[in-house]
Amino acid sequence: MLPSKKIAAHFEDEEAARQYLERIRWPKGPICPKCGSASKPYALKGGRYRCSDKDCRADFTVRVGTVFESSHIALHKWLFAAFLLCSSKKGISSHQIHRMMGMTYKTAWFMTHRIREAMKEGALSPQFGGPGRIVEVDETFIGKARDKKPGASGHWHKHKVLSLIDRESGRARSIIVDSLKARDIVPILEQHIHPQTHVMTDEGLKYKHLRKYFEDHGVVRHSADEYGRYDR
Repeated sequence: MLPSKKIAAHFEDEEAARQYLERIRWPKGPICPKCGSASKPYALKGGRYRCSDKDCRADFTVRVGTVFESSHIALHKWLFAAFLLCSSKKGISSHQIHRMMGMTYKTAWFMTHRIREAMKEGALSPQFGGPGRIVEVDETFIGKARDKKPGASGHWHKHKVLSLIDRESGRARSIIVDSLKARDIVPILEQHIHPQTHVMTDEGLKYKHLRKYFEDHGVVRHSADEYGRYDR
């Protein structure tokens, strides 16, 4: 763990981490994850509870039904790893987690992959945007695709990632795509963005005809040193 004296207690101590998670998950008191009963489960030792419903009587902890369930890794380490993943602006690698937290790389890899999997949105997630709302769209290149060799351009061997940001809610969504050609990304944008949305992009030709599919389409012109526009 980091040696800083300012680090939150729930990142350093197992009991503090359990109490912290219980306050977040059960603000009105423990709820049985098996039957959903909140009828005063009673406490056992070691942070365990037993459901008081006579037809259930299940034992549980605050970990049950979460990404932390069935893990021997201390809860405060789970919380700290989740904090690092969520607060690092450009992401953080399993190698860095393993070095910072003093654990094996295998453990750090397991934790980061489980946390990222839990952060994924479901297939039925609502579309971005809507009437009177703005969604920003851009693309980037990350890492190295396993089946690609470095090319002369310096980025076409990387993973192609299309990202959306709903300006009003702040929600963001990134999708790995096989191609950044218009015929491939337009159907993806139609799937994820409400048709009555004002879409904002850069001047890339792949976005040229988006006004056909959405309420409006605004363009920031990087060639004129323009990188943001807030008046549409």
